[in-house]
Parts: sequence; C-alpha cells; structure tokens
Amino acid sequence: MNVIEINNLTKTYGKARGISDVSFNVEEGEIFGFIGPNGAGKSTTIRTLLSLIYPTSGSATIFGKDCIKDAPEIKKHIGYLPSEVFYYDNMKVKDLLKYSASFYKKDCSQRIKELAEIMDLDLNKKIDDLSLGNKKKVGIVQGLLHSPKLIILDEPTSGLDPLMQQKFFELLEEENKKGATILFSSHILTEVQRLCNRVAIIKEGKIVTVEKISTLKENTYKKFKIETKAPLDPNYFNITGVNKLEVKDNITSFLYRGNINLVMKKIAEMEIVNLWIEEPDLEEIFMHYYEKEA
Repeated sequence: MNVIEINNLTKTYGKARGISDVSFNVEEGEIFGFIGPNGAGKSTTIRTLLSLIYPTSGSATIFGKDCIKDAPEIKKHIGYLPSEVFYYDNMKVKDLLKYSASFYKKDCSQRIKELAEIMDLDLNKKIDDLSLGNKKKVGIVQGLLHSPKLIILDEPTSGLDPLMQQKFFELLEEENKKGATILFSSHILTEVQRLCNRVAIIKEGKIVTVEKISTLKENTYKKFKIETKAPLDPNYFNITGVNKLEVKDNITSFLYRGNINLVMKKIAEMEIVNLWIEEPDLEEIFMHYYEKEA
C-alpha cells in the first residue's frame, strides 16, 4: 500500500519557480529519500503535500485520503519537521512540547522525556536561550512525540553536530522498525544513502528520476585519482566509460562508469605511487542525471 501518492502536483508562483508535474509514491514502511539541490522544489512539494500551501493543479493523497479535504484528519498521524524551525521565544521547551502534544488527544509526556534524553535536550531551558542545533532538536522531539505513522522531514540534519546526526538516524531507524513510514528530504546524498531504499531526485521543480539507491549506485560513476612517477599520456585510459579525464603533473583523475576490472587491469600495468577510488558525491550524481536529461 502507498502511504503517499503524489500525482502531477504543480505549484506556480508567477515567474518564480515552484514545482511542475511532480509524481511519486511512498510505500508503507519504507524510508523514502527526496533529494535535490537547494531551491529545487523539495520544500514546496512537502508544504503542498501537507496543505500548508495549495497546489495550482494535480493532487496528492496520504493514507488514501485527499491532502486538502482531509487535512485535519491526516495531520493527527503525521510528524513534520520543517527545514527552518521558529518558535515562541519566551516559552520553556517543556511547555512548548506540552502545548504541541495537546493537539493529539493522548498522553505524550513519557515519550517527550524519552526523546529529550536521546537527543540530549534540556526541557527546562527557554527557547530563546537555545542554539540553532538545540532548536532543531526541539523540532525533532515535536515531530515525533505522538508516535506518528508518517514522518516527513525537510532537511532535518542542518544545525545538528555529527554525533547528534548519528543519534537522530538511529532514532529514525527505530521508528521505522516500529512501522513508521518516513519521507526524508535532503541535499546530502550520504544521509539518504544511509537511510533510504528508494529516492526521487528533483531538479528545477521537476522529478528527474525515482530509483532504488542500489540502482543509483550501480549506474553512477566512480572517481579515480592516480599518482604516477611521471605525467601520464592522456590516451592511456582511452576506454569506454572514462569521462572528464584530467592530467595535472603526476596526478591523473577521471570519472568511470562500467566494468571496474577493465580499469584495474590498466592500472595494474602501470608504475603507480598512489591510488584513490571514491564514490561520487551528490553533485556528481546530479550532473550525471542532469546531463543525461539535457
């Protein structure tokens, strides 16, 4: 069953870019990644999905219900973390969370304590006195305190230090094991690679592809960097699948897609000083998809 179904969702803002014909589904129990550079339309899609803004055309359903007509009913079962969190500065963290919990007609006090402990959040502090990272933690606790069936996260890790990011990912994996479906929007591929089984890539308001992470990795380039004792003849790696070859002094670098054994055979015949092979980062994967599309 699909928890989220998005069909040709379009939101236009005059000349400014919104989203155009966005369609994808999120299956029950999956962690689905939604990736694209900043300004690609991720937040617009999510806000439209949550009926915080209304679409120009197209439709979306959550739990099989219409996102606009059934918004109040749907929202009881969704945890949402916006990319930017704003709060009443004068409130204490615990009062804000209590206030949030009051919308769900169930006792969330125990869960608030657990989450605050995991995220290392001081419930007695005033919101005004919190750092950006701690405000983000308040948002995380607020999004999860009612044990939602669907968790929607928009760039959730900005502002969190690496240790907290780690704890946060573990928390999400835990929620997912308990049965929560998660839509995770990010512009950082490593996060999405770690958590998600499928991703939708969005560029300039349009979906470029919806793929399994495993397929995405198979179809993308590896980055090679080779240090040799003397500069290499650029034609040495004249094999199919080699792209963007550059020779600078004794360092040769290129992107490669295809059977890795062919490149390794070539490298084995050389006198090398050092060798680096890396996964491409999001930008490079994007470049591959964007160029292919163009």
